[in-house]
This record gives sequence, C-alpha cells and structure tokens, in this order.
Amino acid sequence: MTSLGIGLIGCGNISDAYLKGASHFPVLNILACADINMEAATAKAGQYGLKAQTVEALLGDPSIDVILNLTTPQHHVNIDVSALKAGKHCYSEKPLGLSMEEAKQLVDLTAKTGLRLGCAPDTFLGGAHQTARKIIDSGEIGSPVAGSAFMMVPGHERWHPNPDFYYQDGGGPLMDMGPYYLTDLINLFGPVASVCGSAKATYESRTIGSGERKGQHFDVEVPTHISSLLNFHNGATVTMVTSFDVHKHEHSPIEIYGTKGSMIVADPNKFDGDITVSDGSGDWNLVKQLHIYGDANYRGIGLADMVEAIMKNQDHRASLKLSLHVLEIMESIIVAAETGQSIDLQYMCERPAPLDHTLPAGQLYT
Repeated sequence: MTSLGIGLIGCGNISDAYLKGASHFPVLNILACADINMEAATAKAGQYGLKAQTVEALLGDPSIDVILNLTTPQHHVNIDVSALKAGKHCYSEKPLGLSMEEAKQLVDLTAKTGLRLGCAPDTFLGGAHQTARKIIDSGEIGSPVAGSAFMMVPGHERWHPNPDFYYQDGGGPLMDMGPYYLTDLINLFGPVASVCGSAKATYESRTIGSGERKGQHFDVEVPTHISSLLNFHNGATVTMVTSFDVHKHEHSPIEIYGTKGSMIVADPNKFDGDITVSDGSGDWNLVKQLHIYGDANYRGIGLADMVEAIMKNQDHRASLKLSLHVLEIMESIIVAAETGQSIDLQYMCERPAPLDHTLPAGQLYT
C-alpha cells in the first residue's frame, strides 16, 4: 500500500487549515470534499483543486479510503459511523462526540470492522509539546508532582459573528478548548484516574459583538466557568480551569511542577511556543525547541500519522482511545460538579508515543 485516498466532509473554516497543512505531508492524498451545502463544497473544491461531491457520493466513492470529518460537533459521531459502515477509515475534528453514550458505539464499530478512527487535536505533536514531553521523560525536572492549566477568555461572542453554538449543548469552554489541554496533559503525564469539578454559568444570556447580528442576545445553556482537579495515574494532580467569563489574567496555559524543578508549557492550541524550565527554585531558562513541525500551523499531522500507521500496520497517536478518554474526562468533570462527588474514570488509554525527534523537520510522514 503506497497511498490512501482521502475525502473531506465539512467545508467550513477549519477545512482551510487542514487543506493548507496537508501540503507539508506528502502522505496525505486529499482527493475530494463534500458538504451538506453543495455550494460550499464546490467553492472549496475549486480553491484547492479537489472533486466536489455530495456526502452520500463521497462515502460511496471507491477511490476514498479515509474520511476527514470536519463537520460541527453534533454531527461528528453520525459521520464517523457512516464512514465506518461504508468501509472507510475516519479522522474527526474534536471533540469525538457530545457524550460518552453516543461515542461508545464507535469502539464496537471499529472493533467489528477493523478500521481506524483518529481524532483531533493533534497540536500535542508540535515541536513545543514534544519538547516538553522530552524534558519530562529525561527527568530534567524530576518526577511530576502537580500542575496547573488555564484557558480563560471573555467569551467568543466578542469576535464570532454566530457564537450561539459555543453556548449550547456540546459547547462551553470545556468542550470547546478542553481537548487541547487534556490531550497535551495526557501526552505529558499519561491517563487520568479520577476528577473533581465545579461549574457555573455566570450570565444567563450573551450579546453578539460583531458581524451582521451585532447587538442580538442569545441564551446560555451550558456552564461557562468550570474548575476541575485531575488526578493522574502517575500520581500527579493538576488544577484546570476553562472559562468564557474572565476578562484578563496572568496564568500560564500549562505549568508542571516536578521534584527537581518546574516547567512552563506553551499554549496547547498551538504547535509552537516557548518552553521554559527552572532548576529547583532558580531562574526560568528558555529551552531550545525540537525541530518537529513546531514553527507553523501544521494542522493535519495527526491525520498524517494515522495514514502512515495504517500503511505500516502500527499504532497511531491521535487515537480513538485517547479521544474517548478525553471525552470521558470532560463529561465526568461536569457530573462531578453537579453531584459534588469525585468520579473515577472507566475508559483508559495509553500515553501516546513521542515522535522521533532525531529526524529533521520535513522527514516525517513523507
């Protein structure tokens, strides 16, 4: 097997990031695109030299081996199921689904079909986060003791012209941005054993601040400030806060505290960024970043990793088990907040293998 044909479903804004990123990975052979809005599919196909198809036609196309699922979150599982039943491997945007109840069917379906399913985010494969992983694995800051993670912003209605879905079922800061932070923390520490949580919706409604709907109000249906405590199997505990209610703060995206020193990790929503390390209680020192796709938006590296893994019959890193574990963590945090109880997690995953940092940039997934 020398190549796999890829078909994209969902021609919204995120599709541009994937289609541009695909040029960095020769293993990615994107042939066609589809959307429920055929005009959107036709426009995207013309822009990138693809074949525009209906969703049904793309799923039935024998030249397509892998579906890249870039639909909105409420459609992720349905498209994944349709792709697997059509005999296609599938790679989905995050989150894997809106609930564990709907997402668990994917486990049985992949086991039955023998097909692969991968899921974003793949930013943990960027140079910054692979550098942080190497620092922990080398023991430079000692054994991880604890950490903190903060994703706090004023709310997407300030800039997004149609922000309603961020505040509906499947939205909120935890479901929207939590996958980036949790996936990177699992990359650094391994799986989570249990969680505690506290959550609230500070405002009952929001006001759109830009675009044609500027000034319109809409209701808030989900918690918008969620605090949690993550207890990892390796013994580390991490405090994580995700919020659409904070105007300004000075917290780092991720900080790791070890027995020998500490580390500040770059924004997990990006592939690159500064990594700084302290020796004990000494000064912070900037660490030279590994040259692994770390200086640009390489969206799609997780898909490239999966496609190569299929062809070489090896494990892929942005796996179904990883994304299912992330989804269970997020769902359990909300349950913990509602019940006031600590929740033990049931669906575990392996810590993803690090990338081969001995290879120069550009020699992965060729």
